Amino acid sequence: MQTDTNVAPKAPRLKQSTIFLHGSLALPLAVYGYPLAIWLPAHYAGHLGLSLSVIGLIIMLARFTDVITDPLMGEISDRGRTPIGRRKPYILLGAPCLMVSTWFLFVPPEGAGLVYFLIWLTLFFASATMIQIPFRAWGAELSSDYHTRTQVTAAREFYYLGGLLLAAAVPMVIEILADGGAVSQIFSSMWRDITGAFTGGIMERTPSNRAALTGPVMMGLAVTIAILVPLLSLLIVTSVSEPPPARRERVPMIEGFKHLWRNGPMRRILIIAFLVIAGESLRNAVSLFFIRDIIGIPTIGAAYFLYFISGIAAIPFWLWLGRKMGKHKAFMVTLGFVSVVSACNLLLGHGDYLAFFCLFLLKGFAFGGLQFLPLAMLADVVDIDSARSGGRRAGTYFAVLGLAEKLAVAIFTGLALNIVGLLGYHASAGVDGSTDTGVLSLRLVYCLGPIVLYGLAAPLIWSYPLTPVRHARLNERLERRNARMTAPGQDEAGHPVT
Repeated sequence: MQTDTNVAPKAPRLKQSTIFLHGSLALPLAVYGYPLAIWLPAHYAGHLGLSLSVIGLIIMLARFTDVITDPLMGEISDRGRTPIGRRKPYILLGAPCLMVSTWFLFVPPEGAGLVYFLIWLTLFFASATMIQIPFRAWGAELSSDYHTRTQVTAAREFYYLGGLLLAAAVPMVIEILADGGAVSQIFSSMWRDITGAFTGGIMERTPSNRAALTGPVMMGLAVTIAILVPLLSLLIVTSVSEPPPARRERVPMIEGFKHLWRNGPMRRILIIAFLVIAGESLRNAVSLFFIRDIIGIPTIGAAYFLYFISGIAAIPFWLWLGRKMGKHKAFMVTLGFVSVVSACNLLLGHGDYLAFFCLFLLKGFAFGGLQFLPLAMLADVVDIDSARSGGRRAGTYFAVLGLAEKLAVAIFTGLALNIVGLLGYHASAGVDGSTDTGVLSLRLVYCLGPIVLYGLAAPLIWSYPLTPVRHARLNERLERRNARMTAPGQDEAGHPVT
């Protein structure tokens, strides 16, 4: 009885331990996002005497360097060949670079100026790209199975949410200690803050000067990142194997980008990701003002801690839903759920603490789905490119997606702040010192702005072509081709070699 040499054996099942070991590097990569948005501008505004608008402009300009560094890092990572793999060397090189740039950026010396800020911020973004792009691409290549890839992405986003939780906990602990709470009272103080946030109660501790805490908070976060980045980089490099290289991996750059542009699902994913991240950025840019001035929440630090816990707890649900109905349909459910929650916020007014926090935690529940489902969909899209080009170029694909996401953040963060500012909302004066039009614009941007952008993305998601059935057929095609390429006595086309 003859065996069919054109059918490749099933790829070995990926161990759960491997999935969770690989995802662990997302923990420190998530920690720096919180201080960049909340603490860094305030720290440098006091340290350098610059206005927040100037600091925001510098951050936007530095972020636009990703237009060059992201695709370049993806291409280098895809084409590289070393004894330890394609992705690992850049993670090992990026780890010390990120440690150093984080320390100098987060803990500036006395007398540091504008040039110092711009240089170290740019180096910080470049170092993060050096780790993040190969890391995401490596995750996409761990398995060719549709549902296993969802697990890989979910594990990575589980750690990402854990990193956000840690990033929220470090400043909260520092604030509690600064307010006179003892180390042994941290958890009881956190509970008082949580219940105070829900009820509007006054904290028993006397609040310290929050402006004076930016230095200790930034140092605490810098130390956290400096410890976790090298530790977890070494862990995954030494304990997780990269998949073996296929025979034809090197695709010329111009040819590769032509394949990428002709990849219909990839173009669709880019537009979807841009619109969804744009909606989230529109909301996030004004969320502090909405929570503080419209709802009047007295303390929100503990609430953000619960927000991220809700996101972590919900990951198994979104993982199950993606397996049950397909990733794109599960993503539609996520956007619909978030849209309803956002619209409900429009009904709230000053003092509606409990109603707001219920909605806030529901939004946290959907956070995991918003994070990992698009990334899991992209991992499948890379297989279309592999079938057409013969290469494995996950690094390039994740770099282009990352670039689209960063551009959405840069553009729509600035757009949101300009809309509410030009219409008469004044952040320093609050509701009483702003025009009615400005306050209304703040409400509409926060509550309805994301819904508009989600609505533009919805038709593209609903008609998404790469379903589980179609991906299974595509995977079978790739396995047959790989079997022909590796079969003895045959060339890459599967013809006998004489």
